[in-house]
Amino acid sequence: MSKAPRAVASRLRRKRVFKQAKGFYGRRKNNITSANAAVDRSMQYAYVGRKLRKRNFRALWIQRINAAVREHGLTYSRFISGLAAAGIEVDRKVLADLAVREPEAFKALVNQAAGAS
Repeated sequence: MSKAPRAVASRLRRKRVFKQAKGFYGRRKNNITSANAAVDRSMQYAYVGRKLRKRNFRALWIQRINAAVREHGLTYSRFISGLAAAGIEVDRKVLADLAVREPEAFKALVNQAAGAS
């Protein structure tokens, strides 16, 4: 009985790991044991990072809205509750963008929120 060729699958597996480890420092890029561990860890960091990015951007939007609203003599929490009372449903991403790029439109929203609360 002939021997089944096993080199192809294992070479492809190693090749895939080394491709993912490209740019790593030292032995982590060219030693399969170290590369496997480094790539596994990097994938975990990437997974967690995708969740953290959403959290960080929301915090950034809130900070920008808060800074812009305080220029008009309101606080962030009163502004958000005023928007809810006025029935204005605009998400924080758009509000932060308006605060930076369209200050006049944002001021109109602040005035409506202040009047509703």
